[in-house]
Amino acid sequence: MRIDIITVVPELLESPLSHSIVGRAIKKGLVEIHIHNLRKYGKGPRQQVDDYSYGGDAGMVIMLEPVYNMIQELKAERDYDEIIYMSPDGEILNQNIANELSLKENIILLCGHYKGIDHRIREHLITREISIGDYVLTGGELPAAIITDAIVRLIPGAIGDEQSALSDSFQDNLLAPPVYTRPADYNGWKVPEILLSGHEAKIDEWKHEQAVARTLRLRPDLLK
Repeated sequence: MRIDIITVVPELLESPLSHSIVGRAIKKGLVEIHIHNLRKYGKGPRQQVDDYSYGGDAGMVIMLEPVYNMIQELKAERDYDEIIYMSPDGEILNQNIANELSLKENIILLCGHYKGIDHRIREHLITREISIGDYVLTGGELPAAIITDAIVRLIPGAIGDEQSALSDSFQDNLLAPPVYTRPADYNGWKVPEILLSGHEAKIDEWKHEQAVARTLRLRPDLLK
């Protein structure tokens, strides 16, 4: 899998995508992640990529031409399954979307900045818009890092125990059950006896009951 990220602040992405599961997946050759500085196609000596908006709105807008040129450069090298704009207006990222995107071969993530991007980019170049929530950030770099992490951890081989990702919260519209580790008793705080029983069927039943109970209590919207 290959993920290309277009940004005006590449430094924001270098550290989050260089460590832990994502970093190891890159080293294993399971995924390629390439960060592209949009200023490569900026105008003038200052490599300008933004300008004032028509209509007099406050804030600067990322220009069409640099984004168009960057995307055309990438598309000339390979086909892309999705060109995704990280936008507060988009569909809210969830586990189903992460599962779907993890099966793609090549995707582009475009990070917005300033007031946003020229709307013609969204009309003619973008295939999908994804948001991480109903709030506004300075730019799309952090959402791009989040969606990349959510995708990469699902690639076979990225996690040592591949079953771990399948039992995450939201995989079956349920929150994950509680998890415990050693010691079994600490200051009188005990691990549930069922988990120490070794009875796999009963443990699975307990986990499901706990997942349903936690979902009803914390995220009842998932059960609608």
